[in-house]
Amino acid sequence: MGNLELAGTVKMLQGQRAQVQKELTKLDKAIAVLRELSGANSTPTRNGKKRTLSAAARRKIGKAQKVRWAKVRAERKAKA
Repeated sequence: MGNLELAGTVKMLQGQRAQVQKELTKLDKAIAVLRELSGANSTPTRNGKKRTLSAAARRKIGKAQKVRWAKVRAERKAKA
């Protein structure tokens, strides 16, 4: 009789655990959305400072973005 009660208790605790895990998943999603809205999504490096890009890296990124936009404009122009 004691094993039956113990098995029921274990089953009940497992059910509660599953429910709490679902709630934690929902909370994690809500926190992620709030961080995204507040702009706190950028994570600092290990020493707590934000990483900065060199001027050359910024130029390279800018050039690549210009190429992407030129491609988009060319596709729009071709459709019209």
